[in-house]
Amino acid sequence: MTLSEVHWDRLIPLPKLSPLQAKVTVIVVALLCFINSYNGDFVFDDSEAIVNNKDLRPTTPLGNLWRNDFWGSNLSSNSSHKSYRPLTVVTFRLNYLLVGGLHPVGFHVLNILLHAVISALMIDMFAILTGGLSYDEKGRMQNHAPKTSLLAALFFATHPVHTESVAGIVGRADLLCALFFQLSFLAYCKAFNKGRFSVQWVVASLLLCAAAMLCKEQGITVLGVNAAFDVLLICNVNVYELSQKLLLKRKTFSMSDFQTGLPTRLVLMLLGGLSMLYARWKIMGTGPPAFTEVDNPASFAENIFLRIVNYNYYYCLNAWLLVCPWWLCFDWSMGCVPLIKSAADWRMIWLLLLWCILLGLINQALCSPDIQRRRTLTLALVLLVVPFLPASNIFFRVGFVIAERVLYLSSAGYCLLLAYSVGWCCSHWAKYRKLVCVSMLALLCVYVLRCALRSHQWRSEKTLFTSALSVCPLNAKVHYNVGKNLADRGNTTAAVVFYREAVRLHPTYVHAMNNLGNILKERNALVEAEELLSKAVSIQPDFAAAWMNLGIVQNSLQKFEEAEHSYWNAIRFRKKYPDCYYNLGRLESEGFFLNALKINPKAASCHGNLAVLYHRWGKLEQAKKHYELSLKLDPEAPGTQDNYNMLRRKLDQLKRQTP
Repeated sequence: MTLSEVHWDRLIPLPKLSPLQAKVTVIVVALLCFINSYNGDFVFDDSEAIVNNKDLRPTTPLGNLWRNDFWGSNLSSNSSHKSYRPLTVVTFRLNYLLVGGLHPVGFHVLNILLHAVISALMIDMFAILTGGLSYDEKGRMQNHAPKTSLLAALFFATHPVHTESVAGIVGRADLLCALFFQLSFLAYCKAFNKGRFSVQWVVASLLLCAAAMLCKEQGITVLGVNAAFDVLLICNVNVYELSQKLLLKRKTFSMSDFQTGLPTRLVLMLLGGLSMLYARWKIMGTGPPAFTEVDNPASFAENIFLRIVNYNYYYCLNAWLLVCPWWLCFDWSMGCVPLIKSAADWRMIWLLLLWCILLGLINQALCSPDIQRRRTLTLALVLLVVPFLPASNIFFRVGFVIAERVLYLSSAGYCLLLAYSVGWCCSHWAKYRKLVCVSMLALLCVYVLRCALRSHQWRSEKTLFTSALSVCPLNAKVHYNVGKNLADRGNTTAAVVFYREAVRLHPTYVHAMNNLGNILKERNALVEAEELLSKAVSIQPDFAAAWMNLGIVQNSLQKFEEAEHSYWNAIRFRKKYPDCYYNLGRLESEGFFLNALKINPKAASCHGNLAVLYHRWGKLEQAKKHYELSLKLDPEAPGTQDNYNMLRRKLDQLKRQTP
């Protein structure tokens, strides 16, 4: 196949830069978009994946990283989400070692740099997918679409949907997966250098695919992109004509329609892919993770029709996030996206619109007489769709409704389509070329500004969680996280409002009930606290923390037998629970002191120790009573006067705070 410059490329309103200049430009723009997240905090999932993950600590054996999931839990555990990403965890551990602890700056800086490098490498990928694969006499890849590939890479570098992957540290998994995905694709392209096929480069591509998969499961999809690239670009197969031969039997099909060596390459990739999937299945424990209706309500819909409809509606929302990435949210579950329950729902229009656009693009990709247009559209659609397949619910149930991070790779296909559209407009609407140029620059500026704003929101949990209130007001998890953040900062009054709203929106939200019950317990609203915590453990009987908190409330209500029962339930569901053992010991201690005082009401030490217990439990008036009795019986009791003085200061402080 003779390759030449893509005919619309020269019309794109960008300067023609050298390969180095183009990559430096893309890197600078990528850094500009996300640099203000460099000194952000650990937020949202960072707490579990990094802060509380023991696999990052130097004291943890490296072997644990290969047995545990992304969150540091054993893969054999029933509670594990089976996300096996040891190479990503290795980079977290290196961050920890290099800076001597959990300092978020180093984690953020590496994420930003990775995105910049990935954006620059996209130029090479887009150049191949648009202009074809060719090398000069020195073995260097030639770019036959320099402006198109640069524009698509700029769109990719600045797309706001990437903010979660770049500004959220756990997004490192998506970044590393994308990096090895690119390297696997480029290695596969190297297999065709100097006009001959190299098995070694195909093997290298498979190894890089395995590395991508060890960063995030989505990495295996590069094999589909490589196969499509081989068939459509290397072998130059016209899919439309081939389908006519096969379906209408207009011509006998023969292997001469393919370039020699294609079956070998496809078999190699198939065997490699199956081996990776088998190894992944064995590591996972030969069973998928168990998700609940809260995680993915569409997969629990009443019948298959409603499931398919809602899955397609999710695809529409993902497409909308690519087209208009203004409404972004850290979590899209728990009522954020109400289910479509009948064909009369007006949202069915979006499904029809999505498939009309997709079918139109597919028609152009297959039937256009322009070979360059066919190549660009087909491979752009492959890059858009194939990396998204693991999140599509087609092959297995996923644990989310929408996740912006899974669009990191798929957005590359969209950005290539967008760059092609600019070229098409410039070639077909020549008199509006200035308008196209202004629109293109305006879109890039909007993307940069939106990235900067969204990166700022990801700098702290306060701004991240509150930003979601306007996007997903029906999402109970959003209200829960806002409430939790307020409570952590000491504003329990405001936290109660958000916890109550979370429970109202999702009446079986046990974590919101537990946290709300805790605050009510501290405020001495013990009856309501007991009701909430009792309901929480009835909904989720293995919720150990709720059992312990219920025991504390029951103890305060002097329901000692019920409290003991609750403590033992907590211990039954969480064997290593020192706080619960401590509370159980305190409960038995109170009984011991009360019985001792029945026998000898004038035992000053018993009054003093009981006062200390009540003081710690927050039963301040009872503590005051027993301190005074102890001091009356023994004014010289060691430590009792000091404890009593501390209590009086606290009581005085509370009186001053009371309006």
